[in-house]
Amino acid sequence: METVWTDKKRWGFLGLPWTFTRYTLTEEKFLVDSGFFSKKQDEIRLYRILDLSLRRGFGQRMFGLGTITCVTADKTCPNLVIKNIKNSQDVKEQLSELVEVERERKRVSSREFISSHDVDEDDDDDYSR
Repeated sequence: METVWTDKKRWGFLGLPWTFTRYTLTEEKFLVDSGFFSKKQDEIRLYRILDLSLRRGFGQRMFGLGTITCVTADKTCPNLVIKNIKNSQDVKEQLSELVEVERERKRVSSREFISSHDVDEDDDDDYSR
């Protein structure tokens, strides 16, 4: 399996990679390796990622960092937070494209349900029928 991207979680201070968390993106999955004495690895299959968002606070922008949050259908890691990484916009776009490719390859589709709470009162009545 070919590695597409890898980086370490960085400190917000100066953007230095002085942590024991490594992120790895392959064509099929996203891996989070963490720990020094006691090691842990989380694996999220890309087709299980439902939503991506990017947050770049002022301090993060100063050091060229960002945090990507992935909402997943994974039971052990429903909210994957990829903290303080360089080139976060590019990584998010690359991850998004790979998710779509993997979902198409696996023939996985997601269905979105709109409840009456999701519709504003000012919207047309067509949505509430």
